[in-house]
Formats: sequence, structure tokens, C-alpha cells
Amino acid sequence: MIKVIFEDNHLLVVEKPVNILSQGDDTNDKDMVNLLKQYVKEKYNKPGNVYIGLVHRLDRPVGGIMVFAKTSKAASRLSDQVRTKTFKKTYRAVIHGDMNKKEDTLKDYLYKNKKTNMVSVVNKDHKEAKNAELSYKTLDRRDGFSLVEIDLKTGRPHQIRVQFASRKHPLFGDQRYGQNVNKVGQQIALWSYKLEIIHPTTKEKMEFTCEPPKEYPWNLF
Repeated sequence: MIKVIFEDNHLLVVEKPVNILSQGDDTNDKDMVNLLKQYVKEKYNKPGNVYIGLVHRLDRPVGGIMVFAKTSKAASRLSDQVRTKTFKKTYRAVIHGDMNKKEDTLKDYLYKNKKTNMVSVVNKDHKEAKNAELSYKTLDRRDGFSLVEIDLKTGRPHQIRVQFASRKHPLFGDQRYGQNVNKVGQQIALWSYKLEIIHPTTKEKMEFTCEPPKEYPWNLF
């Protein structure tokens, strides 16, 4: 059952469980858009098609807060906020080791290899390089891990995972960019913690948070 954090006629703010797709793909595995269509259909006893607009995505292994639109007008206004960066996303992650600085801004150029679905840091002259920027602050340190809060400035594929891994501090459980320090089967410790948006019709500023699960490694902190 999907945990609903906020709902009105325009918005649906929910907690995405880990390992559920944001949107359907070739695997035909469960995805958030279809799960929420089902939820709205059943809750309001709606016949026919239900509209659920995908505004932003989370990688499959990442859990946490997401907002979906219940009307196409809300979807286009929220998409505008994503474009103009008034749609603010804050993540939490558990990383290996301890960053040099307690807080900092990381800037890189990233390239995604579509064949391997791997992202790497490249020189800015690379013809497919995209700039990537995030700020982080270290909230706590324990047992060789750090809990960091991340303010994502650009939304590149695998951005958080690659920017920390390229500095030798991969995320706990990240099999793709930290396979030398993580064990197979570990769940990646990356969580969509907070969303700040402007309501598409009332224009009110809204802020929603959603805590990571109380399990290892989150429960170290």
C-alpha cells in the first residue's frame, strides 16, 4: 500500500517504496504511475481512465518523497517549476568515509553511456558532457560512514551516486558505483527526504518531508 503524505484535487504527494519504478518500462514491473492510478480509481470509485502526471523521477532503488499531478494543468505548472528550479529537492544519503569538508558544493561534468547505462565524470570539452552540481552538508558520522544532506541543483542521471563515488566516497549499498566496498544485495542508502514546491493553483509555498526507514545503515544515526 502506498503511503500518501498529502492529497487534494491537484496534487498527490507520496512515499515511493524502494525498488519500485517511477514510471512503467519494458520490464512490466510495478510502477508508481500505475499504482497511483489504481489508488485513485479505487478510492473515488472512478470508471475509465485516471490521469496521473509524472513530474520528476527517482531511480528504481531510491525511496522517498515524490509529487504527482492529478490534472494536466497541475502537471505543466509543476514541470515549469522543475525547469525554473523553484521545485526544490533535498536528499539524504549514507556514504562511505568522511568528506574532506563538512559542507561543500560539488561541480562536475557527467557523461551517460547509453549502452552500459553507466555515468562517468568527464572533461567539460567532452561533446556529450552535462554540467552537474549539488551542495551537501554532513549531519553525522559513525562507524566509518557519514550521513549527508544533499541539495540537488541539477537533476542528472545517477548524479548523486557518481559525484560522491568519483571522490572515493560511494554511497552505502551502491552496487554500480561502489562495487569494491559494497556487498551484493545491500540496498542503496539514498532517500528523497524533502520537497519544496509552489501549489499549482493556490500559489502557496508547500514543504513536505519523509524520513528514511529505521533500518541499517540509516539507524546508525
